[in-house]
Amino acid sequence: MITDAELYRLAIFLGSAAMVLIILYSFFETNSQEDEDEVVKEKAAAKLAAQSPPASARTT
Repeated sequence: MITDAELYRLAIFLGSAAMVLIILYSFFETNSQEDEDEVVKEKAAAKLAAQSPPASARTT
């Protein structure tokens, strides 16, 4: 059976680990915005390129 002291240590450890993971997640999530903006711009450029008619169909 688990003692009160072991349960206390386990709760402290798991709570601390959860807080560290939350902080790491927040750090990575806030810093990933720059990369996400670049991906959105690249997708928009690819979409515009796909919508434009091929060079042989263009009239000059």
